[in-house]
This record gives sequence, C-alpha cells and structure tokens, in this order.
Amino acid sequence: MAYWRVRESLSQKDKLRRSYYELLRDQLDDFMLKYTLIDSYHRFRDQKVSYPFVEMRELKPRARIPDKEYECQKSALVIFVEDIIPPEHKKYIRFFDSNRTTKKNLQFSRSLPLNGKFDRNRKYFESIKFFDFVEVLLPVDFALLIQRDPSGVAKNRYSLSHFHVKIDWPISDAAEDLARTLRYISKDIYEKGDKMGEDLQKKFFEYYGLPAMAGGRRSAAIVAAQYLRRLGCITTVYAGSSESRALIRISERGVSKSVLMRLIPAEVNSIAEEQGLTPRKFRANFEVARQGKNSIVIFQTVYYLTDYARLPGDGKLRDLNPDLNWLTVDAQLILPKTGVKAYPPLPINVIYA
Repeated sequence: MAYWRVRESLSQKDKLRRSYYELLRDQLDDFMLKYTLIDSYHRFRDQKVSYPFVEMRELKPRARIPDKEYECQKSALVIFVEDIIPPEHKKYIRFFDSNRTTKKNLQFSRSLPLNGKFDRNRKYFESIKFFDFVEVLLPVDFALLIQRDPSGVAKNRYSLSHFHVKIDWPISDAAEDLARTLRYISKDIYEKGDKMGEDLQKKFFEYYGLPAMAGGRRSAAIVAAQYLRRLGCITTVYAGSSESRALIRISERGVSKSVLMRLIPAEVNSIAEEQGLTPRKFRANFEVARQGKNSIVIFQTVYYLTDYARLPGDGKLRDLNPDLNWLTVDAQLILPKTGVKAYPPLPINVIYA
C-alpha cells in the first residue's frame, strides 16, 4: 500500500499540482546532478587532483564504501515536498522563523553575499535566479527545504522556504517506524531482543541503499525520507556525499544513485553501436566532460525492493532473516546530459558484468 495518494485518487486540482511538481523535479534533478557530480569533477581538475571514480562494486546493494572524504567533492542535502510540511512536524524537521530564507536571517548567518538590493523573488522556483540562489545556500550545514508556498498568492507556487534545516528524528525511531510498517515488529524495535533491534537498524540503512555506518548528510537523508512518509504526499530527498561521490535520490519511486563513469573510446564505440548511435552522436548527447580521449558520462543505478522489504500480503507479523537482501538492482542507465531532449537514458549492464 502506498504511503502517498496515487494520481488516480486525486482531484483535478491536485492532479495539476502533481504534474507541476514532477515537471519542477525534473529541473531539480538536472541541477543536482550538475552541482554534485559535474561541478565536483571540474573542481578536482582545477585543483589538479585525479578524480576518484566510483568502482562498480560500490553500487551493489549492501556494498561497503571506502571511508574517505574527498575535499573537492561537493556535498548537498535538499528536501523537496509536493505540499507543505505542517507546523506540528517542527519537533523533528527543524524549520522555524529563524531559518526562513529572509534577508534578515541570511544576513545574520552570513550564508549569502548580499550585494546591493536583495531580490525577494529569487527564492521562488519560477525565478530565473532560483538555481543561483540554491547553489549559494547548498554549502550551508544541514538541509534546504523546498515546498509549496503557503502564502496563497499563487497556486502551486514553490519556494526555497528554509535553509539550515536539521533532521532531528533518532535513527532508532526511523528504523522502528519502518520495521513496524513491514510487520517485523508490532510496537518496539527491541521487543524481540537487542540483537533483533540492532539488525533492524542495519536493515533500515540497507532499505535506502546505504552501508550501516553511513553518517552525515546520507543518514540525515534517509531519516528525513522515512519521517516524511507521514505527510501523505510525494517528497524527494537529494543527498550528495563527499565519501560516496554520488548523488542519492529518494522518492516515491524508490532509491537511485548517480555517479560519474569514465569510458574509453572502445567502450564508447561498443555502447553506441548497441544503441544504434554513432560515437559522435553518443558523445554529443551523453558526454558531460572529457578526459583526454576518454568520455565522462553520468551513470545511474535504480534499486528495487525485494519482497522482504515490502508489506507482507497477509499483514501478519513475520520473522527477520538479516541475511536476505532487501534491495536489488533494477536498472542501470547512462543519462543524457542536461538540455538533451531527443534521447532517453541508455540501458547498460556494468555492475555485474
């Protein structure tokens, strides 16, 4: 059973909002890929540091990621909500008047270089300066919150309403919430013993495609994604990590990870031939950077929940076997570069090749 309202159950007004949200999310997808991946690559190059391409084994479910932070890799955490987060949720999603994107708050935090007149409209998604505004605030600690504008001035208007948003829900509570939903427990995460409680917390990380020891923005992202399920609307959480060198995206469609991948000319020729393209067309539409004769592209892994990570058909309590996988690879894709409209993502098999 979906935790959000499916399109068929929406009014015509809400269907329009859903369509608008998804259109804006496509734009935000492109921006986040550019910021976390492509801009990071150029930052490495500018610093004359070799880019640490992700090994395909790191994208397998339950894979361990090297515990190393890369200074040149850009990090980010963004929450994009289809509707409005009601004020009763401020206990765990910390958005207050003090961290609204107002001129006074931004000046106080020194997060935004305010030169000359402050443009109040730049926080709205419709503004031509919106993504410039987002980019300035992304390095700020914690998360940015984009949600529907509650002012009622314009229908379906979205704004970057808050910055420095802290996710203050304990991981154990998030794991308990998921385990209860999946019917591994009835109430408390430790009701079947400490070992079971620890295993459920590890499986919570696996459910969202992360190693159990992941911290920082990645752990905040999955806790936020789990908590926001209680809103009953679509939400999307983006997490860019300096350790994983990936953009993690969590939405109603599940989890995906996008990374940069290097292709030598022979691989470009082979992929282009398989897809019915010339190497020149492939490079023109999918190459986001060049490294000598090699092409740099964006590779995305989409994950799929197994039956063990879904609500059982009979709704009865069940036993946990921590050895069983909760996540599997569903799709492997090379994404077209930003602005390309004529070509869809290209399916490719490299993780298990």
